[in-house]
Parts: sequence; structure tokens; C-alpha cells
Amino acid sequence: MGVTIYQVDAFTEQPYKGNPAAVCLLEVNRSEEWMQSVAAEMNLSETAFLFPEGDGYRLRWFTPKSEVKLCGHATLASAHILYKEKRLPLNCQARFSTLSGLLTARYYENTGLIELDFPATSVISCEPPYGLVEALGVKPIFVGRSDDDYLIEVASEDEVKKVVPNFVQLLQVSCRGVIVTALSYSDEYDFISRFFAPAVGVNEDPVTGSAHCRLTPYWQAKLGKNEFTAYQASKRGGFLKLAMKGDRVCISGKAVTILKGELVD
Repeated sequence: MGVTIYQVDAFTEQPYKGNPAAVCLLEVNRSEEWMQSVAAEMNLSETAFLFPEGDGYRLRWFTPKSEVKLCGHATLASAHILYKEKRLPLNCQARFSTLSGLLTARYYENTGLIELDFPATSVISCEPPYGLVEALGVKPIFVGRSDDDYLIEVASEDEVKKVVPNFVQLLQVSCRGVIVTALSYSDEYDFISRFFAPAVGVNEDPVTGSAHCRLTPYWQAKLGKNEFTAYQASKRGGFLKLAMKGDRVCISGKAVTILKGELVD
């Protein structure tokens, strides 16, 4: 019998917007090599694999090139499938054991939002490494490092939208990815961002939950508030509701199933 696989657009309620992720529901664990091969075949920014473990699910995320430690949109997509396919009651918390520890998700019927509980990650000011600013073609007003990502704030929303990276140059910078952000002038959202990660096989990620684990505490410190609406300004685009709660970030969004199929392997 084949393995059921779904494609879900996350951080959107419109098909073909937001960030697409594949979600593979497994009855038992499969080899890392098999998971990586499936992720390469799906050729999306992330493919999620989950199977029952303890009082929840083991969850792993793979780009077409490598496994990652944390992924927001594929976690949202996984929770969406568990609720949509009635693997979990709508009033039941989804619990995921991951490389980033225990992550949870909860569905809110009154809004249709799924809320993820993720670890917050601080951003420390630093000098930009050689080639980073040149690869992006921006004028930063802040450069910081957070684990294996860089965060760059620029002066305007328009500057974020106009970034056209030189990905050959960006690959020479030692990091997982680069966040470019600015305060928004829109009434719809507080800040805007884009995320580039050619090192893991994703030149530009459409909507990046893990980047907002860094962006939320960063903007909390700057703006002095705990709740935000954010927009990631990729070609597909996506909205996120965010809240700081101690050392955790609550990331909320919607999702829509695009297709359901079966892997014959």
C-alpha cells in the first residue's frame, strides 16, 4: 500500500498563494535517505514527514537538499492535515516531537487560525560578513546574527520589495539564510520581510515561520509591543499573526489543501 501525501498552501486561505509544503503521513518511520529522496522529488521548499510517537507525532522537515531543524509553514501544513483529515479532533492540541524540541499547534474554530507555539530566538548585532550586503544590494540600518541566519533591517518597505539578490554571491556567505525586513507603512501589517536561503536549496522562501521566531522578538524590542501582523513579500506572499509569550513565539495562520495523492513506493 502506498503512502498518502498532500500538498498544502500555508499562511494563506487562497489556493496558490502562501508557501506550499508537502505533508507525508506515515504509519511507521522511514529511512532518512527515503525522506530526502521524496523531498527532492516534490521539489518544494519543505516536505514534512510525520508518524505517531508517544502522545503525538514525530515531525521532520526536508528541503530538496537537506534536513532542517525548524520549519513553520510545513508544521502549519501538518497540523492542518491532521485536523482536516480527522486524525485529531478540532479541540485537541497537536503535539510534535522535532529537532527543535516539542512544538504544539492548536486550531481555533472562531477564526479558522492554527496557532503554532515555537521557540523565540534572539538577534545579536554584528558586522556583516564579507559579500553579504553586496549580494543583496541593500543599504542596511541594522545587521544581526541569530544562530545560522542573518537579519538585515532596511529603511523602507519598498526597499524590501525591490531586493534582487545575486544568489551566486550569496552562496559564498556562511549561513542558512538571510532575512531582510522593514517597518511597514500599511495599516494591514506591522512589518514586512523576505527570506533567502540558497544554501539549503531555496533561493527565496515564500513565507517562513522560522524566520519570524527571530523577527518577532526583534520588532518587540524596537516597537515595545507583543502582538503583530506580518507580511512576507515574496511573489506568492503570506500573512502571519504573531505574539510574544515569554521565550516563545505564537505564530498563527491559515492553510488550504491543494492536492492529495499516493506515493507508490
